[in-house]
Amino acid sequence: MSLENLLASARSWITDDPDAATRAELEAVVARAEGGDDVAAADLADRFAAFLEFGTAGLRGALGAGPNRMNRVVVLRAAAGLTRYLQDSLARRDVTVVIGFDARHNSDVFAADTAAVVTAAGGRALILPRPLPTPVLAFAIRHLGADAGVMVTASHNPPQDNGYKVYLGDGSQIVPPSDVEIAAAIDTFPTAASVARAEDGWETLTDELAADYVAACGASVGAPAAELLIVHTALHGVGSATLLEAFEAAGYARPRPVASQEQPDPEFPTVAFPNPEEPGAIDAALDLARETSPDLVIASDPDADRCAVAVPDPKAATDADPQGWRMLRGDEVGALLGHRALGLITTGAATGADGGPGVVANSIVSSRLLGAMARAAGVPHEETLTGFKWIARVRDIAYGYEEALGYCTAPAVARDKDGISAALAVAELAAGLKADGRTLVDLLDDLAREHGVHASDSFSIRVSDLALMPALMGRLREQPATQIDNVVAAFHDLAKGDGGLPPTDGLRYLLADGTRVIVRPSGTEPKVKVYLEAIVHVDGDDLAGARTQAAERLAATRAAMEALTAL
Repeated sequence: MSLENLLASARSWITDDPDAATRAELEAVVARAEGGDDVAAADLADRFAAFLEFGTAGLRGALGAGPNRMNRVVVLRAAAGLTRYLQDSLARRDVTVVIGFDARHNSDVFAADTAAVVTAAGGRALILPRPLPTPVLAFAIRHLGADAGVMVTASHNPPQDNGYKVYLGDGSQIVPPSDVEIAAAIDTFPTAASVARAEDGWETLTDELAADYVAACGASVGAPAAELLIVHTALHGVGSATLLEAFEAAGYARPRPVASQEQPDPEFPTVAFPNPEEPGAIDAALDLARETSPDLVIASDPDADRCAVAVPDPKAATDADPQGWRMLRGDEVGALLGHRALGLITTGAATGADGGPGVVANSIVSSRLLGAMARAAGVPHEETLTGFKWIARVRDIAYGYEEALGYCTAPAVARDKDGISAALAVAELAAGLKADGRTLVDLLDDLAREHGVHASDSFSIRVSDLALMPALMGRLREQPATQIDNVVAAFHDLAKGDGGLPPTDGLRYLLADGTRVIVRPSGTEPKVKVYLEAIVHVDGDDLAGARTQAAERLAATRAAMEALTAL
């Protein structure tokens, strides 16, 4: 688009934008671009490169003016499109939408705009009473009998981002073709001016809703078999108060919060990146753990739908860290919670979400250990595409997880990943082990001895130009590798539906030694992700030897894949 056309588009946007702050922001960019500022012209080109894409993650992007940013114009159009989609698909005007929001910049504004649009269109809008975790919104949809839910959050993205996550009436995130149909409905509202907004008429829910969620979480676990000491960090998100209340409701001692990260703060001042998976994110919690010697460290991501766990491990002890604190990988926590779930299913203490005997599930990029455990226990297991929009839809799910710290341990509470009920499930498991003089690390060792060491790793190829992502995937497809440290025994192009799953952009390599490699573009960030897993069965009781062998396989496979995916 020429600079002249960009400036014309920007002026039209300014006229349509109801937000004084983003109008002023764009006016300043326009003025600099008109004055010959090349940086401003490039900024303008990026803001108007396209409309922020509405997909199966809803919307997510940087805050700011323009169609390729998160702002009130984009949100108003999205709310109008969602409402029209619901009214058309349900063949009635009086649709009910429940709306939640976190503490990020403008989350409350976007939530109020959504309520105003739903109300003006003849629907019923219910807004959560305050910034609350995403699992509370997922719970509220079914609890209140709503037709859909909207959560305004960017989860663990950087401070400058926000997002718009959409759920349908079953409490699950949208999947195709709903996302495409909603996007088409959004396109029928080209401007903010084309969207009707009510001045009032929506309902703000009371704290009774949050209390109902807390009670449901508390009832999802048994009483503690032993007293636990836990350190918790909310990473400046909205999870602290709700998690502490849920522990109390379940009869567990309240975790000790990391004070510097306990209160919501949209700037996330003490972390470089508010994702517990990122190096350094839970350092403050680990520092407190070294001072207080708890049994566990639990970290919530900013909207508390994910749960990270750190444990003391004597094998990891050093002079600087005599307790050996280490963060468990998502697959390790997934296996631990899977062990708990399989025990509940096989004893009849848990059933499936749809009334059947219970199924366990994980995403395709997660470890194969849960599948091995389920086969040994005689419990059905399913593998799904990446994301809880797929995992949560498994019929009769009793437990599901993905390696990115997402766990559904109580589908009757939230049919989505839920970091609060998951934290309680981890505590219940740890307390039972502690009562027997054992730890979560001991249980992980037992699972490895029984089912083999399942060692996993991952890395990402970040790109500055989004066009590099399909180019990389295309190159890997056109020249399929026959050797990745080991002979490639099978190659699956997941875009063709190879491997028995619905088509998705991804590649899977199965090596002759059982190692698995999956390559896929991220759906929420500008990067291509590579997932690795090596399996080594334990010879006798030589667990250390099997782990060393698995680590060596992983390292060699990673080095080969880093070379293969280099840009």
